[in-house]
Amino acid sequence: MFARDSRYAGVPTHEHTLPDGQVVRYVGVRPIPPVTAIQGYRVIRGDRLDRIADDVYRSPERFWRICDANRALWPDDLVAESGRILVIPPAAAGPPPRRSGGPAGGAGR
Repeated sequence: MFARDSRYAGVPTHEHTLPDGQVVRYVGVRPIPPVTAIQGYRVIRGDRLDRIADDVYRSPERFWRICDANRALWPDDLVAESGRILVIPPAAAGPPPRRSGGPAGGAGR
């Protein structure tokens, strides 16, 4: 149902039948496991989470990994303030990160 690198890959789907017989399919709750950072990233003015994810994971669609690691409900909140240090988790699958890890105080792009 979802791409293998989707945040919802592996999350069980469920069905609910409405009184009129219509079947509604939905995705169950997606648990967010704790992660260990491989590096930190200091947000600079103009940063976008999809660009950070592309730089780190070679895929802008993996921005959700950074959101999960930083417990963000709204992705834009993570890059709203310059100087914020983001936790950058390892990629779950796919090619290795392009950037070398560094201290959380490392520079932005």
